[in-house]
Amino acid sequence: MLNILYEDNHIIVVEKMPNIPSQGDKTGDKDMLTIIKQYIKEKYNKPGNVYLGLIHRLDRPVGGVMVFAKTSKSAGRLSEQVRNKELKKEYLVVADGKFEKEKGHLENYLLKNERNNLSKIVKEGTKNSKLAILDYEVIKYNEEIDLSVVKINLHTGRHHQIRVQLSNINHSIYGDQKYGTRGHGKQIALWAHKLSFDHPITKEKLTFECLPQKVGTWKILE
Repeated sequence: MLNILYEDNHIIVVEKMPNIPSQGDKTGDKDMLTIIKQYIKEKYNKPGNVYLGLIHRLDRPVGGVMVFAKTSKSAGRLSEQVRNKELKKEYLVVADGKFEKEKGHLENYLLKNERNNLSKIVKEGTKNSKLAILDYEVIKYNEEIDLSVVKINLHTGRHHQIRVQLSNINHSIYGDQKYGTRGHGKQIALWAHKLSFDHPITKEKLTFECLPQKVGTWKILE
């Protein structure tokens, strides 16, 4: 079932469920791009191939808001907003432990290892490293289970950025199988809950939000 948050002739905004790839990968599992193309083809009775532009990605285990372009003009303009950092993304995470500061700013240089699909923090100037920047704000702490709900404002879109940067300050995301310390075997508690951008045609400022279902680790939101 596709949860559509907004649709017009130019864009479609949807909620991606966890464990669905943003686009096709070597697993061959059904991905968001294919699912939405099929929906458009059936709804509008379109013959032949359906155009759909992938503007940004979410890691496979991560759920939340995504925007796709229904025309090449919209795709070009939205991609430009991504390059100019005008497309704003906000995430929710459940992280290990209690943060010393309720608000913080993290800047690190990340280096991606293509062989094992992991990123690590390295010194500035390291070859092929990229600057990663985010702000965080703790919105809730549950002392009983020693977990914090944290809002993340992402300024750069690096590989596994939030996961690596939080792990580096000893607040890894609960359920993170690659960088985490707690919740192995559980669904990663990382959710893209807010997306803001200018409509590629009308220029209207648009903001979309969705929250994860309050099940499993996300019961902490209750």
